[in-house]
Amino acid sequence: MGMNWDELEKQCKECQKCKLCETRHNVVFGVGNRSADIMFIGEGPGENEDLQGEPFVGRAGKYLDKLLAAVDFSREKDIYIANMVKCRPPQNRDPLPEEQDACIGWLNTQISLIQPKIIVCLGRIAAMRLIKPDIKITKEHGIFFDKNGIKMVAMLHPAALLRNPASKPAAFEDMLKLRQVYDELTNG
Repeated sequence: MGMNWDELEKQCKECQKCKLCETRHNVVFGVGNRSADIMFIGEGPGENEDLQGEPFVGRAGKYLDKLLAAVDFSREKDIYIANMVKCRPPQNRDPLPEEQDACIGWLNTQISLIQPKIIVCLGRIAAMRLIKPDIKITKEHGIFFDKNGIKMVAMLHPAALLRNPASKPAAFEDMLKLRQVYDELTNG
C-alpha cells in the first residue's frame, strides 16, 4: 500500500501537477539520511539547487552546513533535507499556494517514510504551511511545537541570514536549542 523511496522519487521526478515543471532543470527531491531523526524543510529550490538537483547547495546551503557543523550535525549522517515544492519558482519567488498544494503529497510521503522526531522549517513559507498559518517567524523562530507526535520548529532561512547578518546570533541560538532537544529525545 505504501510507496517506497525509489517509487516516490521516480514519480516525483516525472511530476507535472503544476506549471513549475515547465521551467525546471531538475526536480529537487531531497538529500541526506533517509532514517534521520531530524528533517529540514525549506520552501523551494533556488537557481543552484535547480541546476544541481540537490537542496541547499548554494551560498545559503553552505551557511546551513556551517550552522549544522557548529552543533555537531552533518547533512549526510544526521539529517534529511527537502523542500515544500520540488521545482524552482521563477526568480526564486515564494511558491504559490496552488504550487504548494500540488507538491505537498510528495513531502508528506517523505515525512511518513522518514518518520522524523523533529522537523525544522527553514523560513516563513514552510513554517506557515507545516506549523501554523499565522506564524511570525521573526518572533517565533526557535520555539518548538508538537504536531502529530513530531517536534516542529521554525528557523530563519539561511538566505535571510546572509542578507541580514545581525540575525546570525539568534539563528545559532536556535541551532543550539535544536541540538539540546535532539539530545533529550534520543538520549532520554
